[in-house]
Amino acid sequence: MAAVGTLNDEALKRKERLKAMRDKRAVSKTNDDVSEETEESKEKERLPKPSFRSYKPGSEKLKDLSMDTIKPSDVTDIIKDQIDAGKTEHVVSEVDLNNLAPRKPDWDLKRDVSKKLEKLERRTQRAIAELIRERLKASQDDLAYVVMGAGVEREMEDDD
Repeated sequence: MAAVGTLNDEALKRKERLKAMRDKRAVSKTNDDVSEETEESKEKERLPKPSFRSYKPGSEKLKDLSMDTIKPSDVTDIIKDQIDAGKTEHVVSEVDLNNLAPRKPDWDLKRDVSKKLEKLERRTQRAIAELIRERLKASQDDLAYVVMGAGVEREMEDDD
């Protein structure tokens, strides 16, 4: 039985705690309502007042907040100065046709390949000279004799 008595006591304590929580919540709600009202009034005070530039309000309260109409300034003088500054007095007497003519479609390829072609040209010249030397060695002729013989043959052809 002792256990039942303690359960009843605990139930009563629980009911009291719940009642205290409800009362506390009710008090905080009333405080929140009051604080919400004060916050709303503070917000209204903090909000900026509207200023109407191009809108003409209908109510009398807002007419005081409208701004005076501003007339646009005259910009014709500024525009005339800019137009005069844009006119050039010098006339181009000669036109360089190379600058006006469009480039060939492969000009950039030729530009990029030109360095490689220079190397290949040197190698080609060396290879041709090497082939000539090999032919001369193969024919077992003296280089001076061949050169002189070619010179003599040319003279004979010139005489004819």
